[in-house]
Amino acid sequence: MDPCPFVRLVVESLALKLPPVAKPAGPGVHPSTTPCFCTIQLQELPSAAAKTAPLPLAAEPTSTTNLIDAPNSAAAAAASSSPVVISLEPALLQRLSAGRPASLTVAVYAGRTGSTCGFSSGRLLGRVRVAVDLALAATRAAVIQNGWVSMGSGRAAARLHLVVRTEPDPRFVFQFEGEPECSPVVYQIQGRSSGGSGRSGCFRQPVFSCRFSADRRRITRSSSLPTKNSIKRCWLGSGEGDAELEQRKGWTVTIHDLSGSPVAAASIVTPFVASPGSDRVSRSNPGAWLILRAIGTSATNWKPWGRLEAWRERGRPVDALGYRFELVADAGPNSGASVVESSIRVRKGGQFCIDPDVVVPGLWPFAGGFVMMAAVEGEGKVRKPTVQVGAQHVSCMADVALFVALSAAVDLSVDACQLFSKKLRKELCQNQQEYFP
Repeated sequence: MDPCPFVRLVVESLALKLPPVAKPAGPGVHPSTTPCFCTIQLQELPSAAAKTAPLPLAAEPTSTTNLIDAPNSAAAAAASSSPVVISLEPALLQRLSAGRPASLTVAVYAGRTGSTCGFSSGRLLGRVRVAVDLALAATRAAVIQNGWVSMGSGRAAARLHLVVRTEPDPRFVFQFEGEPECSPVVYQIQGRSSGGSGRSGCFRQPVFSCRFSADRRRITRSSSLPTKNSIKRCWLGSGEGDAELEQRKGWTVTIHDLSGSPVAAASIVTPFVASPGSDRVSRSNPGAWLILRAIGTSATNWKPWGRLEAWRERGRPVDALGYRFELVADAGPNSGASVVESSIRVRKGGQFCIDPDVVVPGLWPFAGGFVMMAAVEGEGKVRKPTVQVGAQHVSCMADVALFVALSAAVDLSVDACQLFSKKLRKELCQNQQEYFP
């Protein structure tokens, strides 16, 4: 089982040194009341992939020593800034490695992030370009830039401090052949392509199978659902204008290895229920999945590994799937370490990511860098999740299976948190009359 050669391009230790004002009010005074930010973009990537980061201001040096040659006076300011990470997948890395060095552009602005009437609300102060040679980036780490760069000429030019480095980031890549509720096969993607599109240079090998089940016997219905005819509609969804009063529960995805033995599972342990007076799952009362590791080769002994909570956000300014994931300690499901809490746009989709350079958790339980990323399609779309797992976090196939089960739970949470006034897809509503006579 060979990983794919991903590379992380990291921009960190960002700080800005503005030129002194024309008539300083005192030593070390500069226009620090104006916030500053920067956009970071690899030239070969689309503009939509540009990253935005705040720029802390560096302290004014106390001597007349040239700032470029001085020691790192940006340390204090840069400590408050988070690294910006650009992940380069194998296909892109191969293309960029074949030609001249890629160009990384950092554009610095004064003002607040955002736009007004379609135009950026920040005032451009200057740009810094760094040539990034990726020929050997997949095999060894390298520091490309470390220190101050002037954005202009003369003492009146602003200066930017940054560290640019690359590091190998091998990842195992997996893709569901179909939607998790359709009990698909899961393939490992090997080679230079990570998208699972079947292009030349990409090898796909089956490694797991999924089995989805919805235990209808565990379903509880509100006593206010009065008639037998009203049950003919799917218990997981209702017609338009009818607020559904039932719970979404009993869903389980079991991951099996090629021998047919269960190795991991994701199961709903807290039902997804609409909050009173609403048709959505609220943050105050989320549904929850338990991610389980199989003990032995039977499907009877399981050990909790993680807990995923999900709900439906609104007003951010768009609807989003909110989620929170934590590892489960031996003391029980509510005693683990919080790993990540974020959201994914319901319509456009997004990424479920466990990465210390992207999120800032309180207590990071994983050792090493990138852990996992799962692509999540938007509501109503055909979803075949793709999962990336950091190679340093995998010691056996059972470790991979846990992340595959977690990605299936994230994907199904999009359905579980769908508005209760809408119908869910038919694969989640099979045989609804079997337990409702």
